[in-house]
Amino acid sequence: MYDYNAIYQAVDIEDALRALREDEKAILISGGSDVLIQIREGRLAGCSLVSIHNIEALKGITLEENGTLRIGAATTFSTITNHPLIQQYIPMLGDAVDQVGGPQIRNVGTIGGNVCNGVTSADSAASLFTLNAILELTGSAGVREVPIASFYTGPGKTIRQHDEILTAIRIRREDYEGYYGRYIKYGKRNAMEIATLGCAVLIHLTEDKQNLQDIRIAYGVAAPTPIRCHETEQQVSGQPIGESLLHMVSKGVLSEVHPRSSWRASKEFRLQLIEELAGRALREAIEAAGGQILC
Repeated sequence: MYDYNAIYQAVDIEDALRALREDEKAILISGGSDVLIQIREGRLAGCSLVSIHNIEALKGITLEENGTLRIGAATTFSTITNHPLIQQYIPMLGDAVDQVGGPQIRNVGTIGGNVCNGVTSADSAASLFTLNAILELTGSAGVREVPIASFYTGPGKTIRQHDEILTAIRIRREDYEGYYGRYIKYGKRNAMEIATLGCAVLIHLTEDKQNLQDIRIAYGVAAPTPIRCHETEQQVSGQPIGESLLHMVSKGVLSEVHPRSSWRASKEFRLQLIEELAGRALREAIEAAGGQILC
């Protein structure tokens, strides 16, 4: 049994915002794969819920006229993984969310809930960081767009206001066109596992496939919030493709991360993962882009 006081099914975005304004303690729920667990564990016991699960305007994936990919916040993980636009333009994101939980969770869990939960272990977060995702927040004061890098403020905390709803995630053409990436999640199990560490690497090679034109590196569970390794990115951009590049990246990221010890893994083990996964993800991204690792 779930201990909640009441649930209101909003008919559209404006109706959901009105319900939130009228109850300052109400909790938004969409797929419920995170919220219901918190209720069952007692952390949100007795709360009131505002459901946005059936609002069609929050679902779906479209390609806008300027080439921007728009992902509705209530789009499920399985829909994202299997959508033709995702498979064509940003398959790394589809692969990342396909590692969330098991099939049942991926069929109900939403990318918006994954982001708004605010946890550093969210499987979508690292990939969205490398894609420079823009978050569309709709509230009583109107619509504002926030870079995902500015969204997280601490463990489980974001800048989203109580009377705001994450309505969409936008990824601009210049942030995915010509880029290839890889997300690697480390966990003790192959499914139904929260990430011990997650690493996403997105690259753009020169036309001759010999040099690294651009690189973006992001981690989950390597700090209190998802992070990008900007210093390492700047140091290795323009470098020739080879084993020395992999070494530079693997060592460089260690100075930018801030992992901690927990019951899942020690700080020392996470540092080992951070180093190893960066090299693996970069190698696989290079191969996906048609490049070859030269010694």
